[in-house]
Amino acid sequence: MKNVLYLFACLIIFSCNNQNKEPTTTVSTSLTDSLLYSEVQVGGVKVFPVETPKGKFNIWTKSMGNNPKIKVLLLNGGPGSTHEYFECFENFLPQHDIEFIYYDQLGCGLSDNPKDTSMWDLARFVEEVEQVRKALNLTKDNFYLLGHSWGGILAMQYALKYQDNLKGLIISNMMSSCPAYGKYAQEVLAPQFNQKVLDTIRQIEKKGDFANPKYMQLLMPHFYAKHICRIPLEQWPEPMTRSFSKSNQSLYVTMQGPSEFGIGGNLTNWDVSKQLPQIKTPTLTIGGTYDTMDPEHMKWMSTQLPHGRFLLCPNGSHMSMYDDQKNYFPGLIQFIKDVDAGKL
Repeated sequence: MKNVLYLFACLIIFSCNNQNKEPTTTVSTSLTDSLLYSEVQVGGVKVFPVETPKGKFNIWTKSMGNNPKIKVLLLNGGPGSTHEYFECFENFLPQHDIEFIYYDQLGCGLSDNPKDTSMWDLARFVEEVEQVRKALNLTKDNFYLLGHSWGGILAMQYALKYQDNLKGLIISNMMSSCPAYGKYAQEVLAPQFNQKVLDTIRQIEKKGDFANPKYMQLLMPHFYAKHICRIPLEQWPEPMTRSFSKSNQSLYVTMQGPSEFGIGGNLTNWDVSKQLPQIKTPTLTIGGTYDTMDPEHMKWMSTQLPHGRFLLCPNGSHMSMYDDQKNYFPGLIQFIKDVDAGKL
């Protein structure tokens, strides 16, 4: 009897122990997961060196989305701004399966800053973009280049030399001629100013007193709020103001010039308007009615490009991706889809 009771007690203890053990989970790994876990993931960030006349420097990029057929590299404006003002693209492009890539040019944002004004040269920046293309494995079968403002200058210059590597080109809010831009600023934009305000701005610029706080105090409501971003100043989008606050002034002044109204610096005489017919890549030009850039010039550019298309943002200014999103993004997305489908 004792042996039977002992055996019964052992069975109870064994049963309880099994009930207290956590079940073993077997994780099945798909081929996709195997590739994903084959290396440490960093959210699409890639940092790599580029060669320059002054040695190697690191460039920062970040891919958003994954589409082997469509990869849009973004070239920020300024010169000297950062990728951050493109963050609004996250609300529009991913849902259409369009991969895009943030990229801080040398001297900008998270990329290295050589702090050498001899590096702020258009031809050198073109070669930098080509090295970035190679590092990111972008090819003529998937590579779209979008340049905004100064980035548009860089994109046009790149296309004139390396268009065989491109699938599509987008020139956002940038004319093909800096002299024409300067003329537009003087003959069209300047007369829109209150004359007393314009006279004060001119006096400050003539003295080279650009650090004078009154300079920006006048430009912000009379120029920026009307021609840069037509959203009330106190409501300006945070990614845009964050990006502007990090601007590399050395880079900006060297290439653009110290004046916020017009252009100077080593880009003063830049003009590729007569070379546009050489760009055979399907190209979209984007202009805003209230832009610092002449929208009629942007429209004309599209007629000079063998495979050109023009997008007008009727409510937009220089930052049309913010103040006229309902026209900017549908037009941009449709262009990319049409190129991908071979319709342009």
